[in-house]
Amino acid sequence: MPRAGLTPAAVVDVALALIDEKGLDALSLAAVADRAGVASPSLYKHVGSLAVLRELMAERITRQMTSVFAAEVMGRSGDEAVIALMRTWRAFVLKHPARYHLVPLDPLRQGATLARAGAEFMEVFVAVMRGYGLDDEATTHAIRRVRAAVHGFATLEAGGGFGMDVDVEQSYDQLIDMCVSSLR
Repeated sequence: MPRAGLTPAAVVDVALALIDEKGLDALSLAAVADRAGVASPSLYKHVGSLAVLRELMAERITRQMTSVFAAEVMGRSGDEAVIALMRTWRAFVLKHPARYHLVPLDPLRQGATLARAGAEFMEVFVAVMRGYGLDDEATTHAIRRVRAAVHGFATLEAGGGFGMDVDVEQSYDQLIDMCVSSLR
């Protein structure tokens, strides 16, 4: 019988707290069970495997990112919306590098629940690009450019990839300018 109060959502909460504190390498069912105060086999009543837990975590993170990004771009359009999206995305990656690493590169080609969350996430980008009056194909190319730029920069930065003694903020501002210019 499942432990009272322990649900799949609660297990995800515990797992997210674990990786926030110790990094993604610390994620295991044994570590999550220990944090939750249960035996490892007890977790199987709530999540069937580590792969299932990772998928539930990815869905939660994708929805979290969607909510944060949508709130930031709400009421903005054009360049202002793109700039807000790019700054918010980078900040999220730097604040939550382990969480971000769990989000699949193509959430649309995952299980149904994660694919729905991924589609909602992508709708934020589509909405931002509407301000440029692009057709569907041009919108897809624009989204890919912005995603590639932010993902690449932020993951390099979060991983310590910018060791030179030059202002990283200035580099990111230039990247934003390059992306925004490409949309006009």
